[in-house]
Amino acid sequence: MVIYRGFLSVFSRVPNRIPRYSVFTVWELGLTGISVIFHNTNQPIEVVMLDECKYWVSFVYCAETILLAFQNYILMLGTSVMIPSVLVPAMGGSDGDKARVIQTLLFVAGINTLLQALFGTRLPAIVGGSFAYIIPIAYIINDSSLQRISNRHERFIQTMRAIQGALIVASSIQIILGYSQVWGLFSRYIGSILKCEVVSPGMLDYIVLHRLSFPCRFFSPLGMAPVVALVGLGLFQRGFPLLGNCVEIGLPMLLLVIGLSQYLKHVRPIRDVPIFERFPVLICVAIIWIYSLILTASGAYRDKPNATQLSCRTDRANLISTAPWFMFPYPLQWGPPTFSAGHSFAMMSAVLVSMVESTGAYKAASRLAIATPPPAYVLSRGIGWQGIGILLDGLFGTGTGSTVSVENVGLLGLSRVGSRRVVQLSAAFMIFFSILGKFGAVFASIPFPIFAALYCVLFGLVASVGLSFLQFTNMNCMRNLIIIGLSLFLGISIPQFFNEYWNLKHRGLVHTNAGWFNAFLNTVFLSPATVGLIVAVFLDNTLEVEKSKKDRGMPWWVKFRTFRGDNRNEEFYTLPFNLNRFFPPT
Repeated sequence: MVIYRGFLSVFSRVPNRIPRYSVFTVWELGLTGISVIFHNTNQPIEVVMLDECKYWVSFVYCAETILLAFQNYILMLGTSVMIPSVLVPAMGGSDGDKARVIQTLLFVAGINTLLQALFGTRLPAIVGGSFAYIIPIAYIINDSSLQRISNRHERFIQTMRAIQGALIVASSIQIILGYSQVWGLFSRYIGSILKCEVVSPGMLDYIVLHRLSFPCRFFSPLGMAPVVALVGLGLFQRGFPLLGNCVEIGLPMLLLVIGLSQYLKHVRPIRDVPIFERFPVLICVAIIWIYSLILTASGAYRDKPNATQLSCRTDRANLISTAPWFMFPYPLQWGPPTFSAGHSFAMMSAVLVSMVESTGAYKAASRLAIATPPPAYVLSRGIGWQGIGILLDGLFGTGTGSTVSVENVGLLGLSRVGSRRVVQLSAAFMIFFSILGKFGAVFASIPFPIFAALYCVLFGLVASVGLSFLQFTNMNCMRNLIIIGLSLFLGISIPQFFNEYWNLKHRGLVHTNAGWFNAFLNTVFLSPATVGLIVAVFLDNTLEVEKSKKDRGMPWWVKFRTFRGDNRNEEFYTLPFNLNRFFPPT
């Protein structure tokens, strides 16, 4: 006699109630069908939600919504300014070119965020520029045919066109993997389950069970925990190392954010609104930005090294003076894209990395927004729309590709608000201020160490959300401890090793005659989340798999495998405008 323990879904007889789950024990007596006695304990099994998170798509007051949306806009400016500030000068562009690229990047980020919030995963996540694309873009910048161009502005234009062509071709990978459902199917494997049929109702329900095959997640909670954690931890170089470039601004910012958002979060000086809990980024950025303006105006950095002035001064970015008053970005504004097979293959590596990092970010966003984990169908849909976003990046010429903004995912937890409406309004801010260049440039001139201080908190919060998935696993199992420890350690150690050999003008650790191959491998192994995924998923699916299903957290994970697996999926992930009639969940 073999004993099975598990969960059985029993629909409540009370109208308009969600399914309830009860613990049951099965004594297997045959191979085809069996009868068991089921005790109707009526104990609900819910998704373990994070406490203190206030909203999903529920009503938020208008003024509060506007401020929360503007807070998201301010936060995503850091990455949107940092990436063009690194790449545009290397491409031969001027400060005016940099301002135009920043405006274009913000404009397309607003469009991509709206598309993702309306038709993609529908999670409250911001889509913005990605650092994963820097390595293949650096390979394109250093192409000998482009480096031979003597005129700097002409070299910038030709390099931008080459980047556009590579992004357009590489986006097809994400579009195909997303809309074909391959990305969702990849995250599943075949297992078995027992189907239940109620024979007679009552306090003791007699049921018949049949063994059926079913698709369940290839990624278990044990495999996904280090991936989500490394999405945050892997960005540590954009935390305190950048903060340390201007300690007198960055350190007060870090202490102020922690103080207001954690120690004073229950203080409500205005009515009943917890402003320190809801708007820590807005308040802290405003205070420290004014402080940095005073330091700049008083001449505190007059005799400092140029690197210090670039990090600390509020007037060295040259964005306000060079940005146009009005600019409406449009497709092919830099000219027709140019296409090269090598450039496209190199860019495909960044597309694959951004898919992995976005998957981890979506998992974190769903948990922080009190949503169920996105089913495979929803995840594939989001990846497909993200591919459309990269295609738009190539058409408009943003200079980089798109991914989910990790810092804005962390803001969901810091502000304890996960509202889709806030994200949609934030996208409107991105589009508005990208068109009115001077006004957007004012906010884009915030010194980088201010953003770095925020990243220390927000990236750490995303990392902790990833580790929270371990509560669904058995961490008293030595197998699980080895998998988690090895994937986290190698996920940080291997990219750091590759990073020591890479810079904008050097091809990195992989150094062959094929430049696209160098860029491809360097991009993959410089991504902590991707390395963590390779290690964790390989070990989790090869070490004692059959004996460790419960230890891996599969009983909790399996009920979210499909769109119909949980009633709440319809609330969270159903398409607007009744589009599910035409695009039904698969």
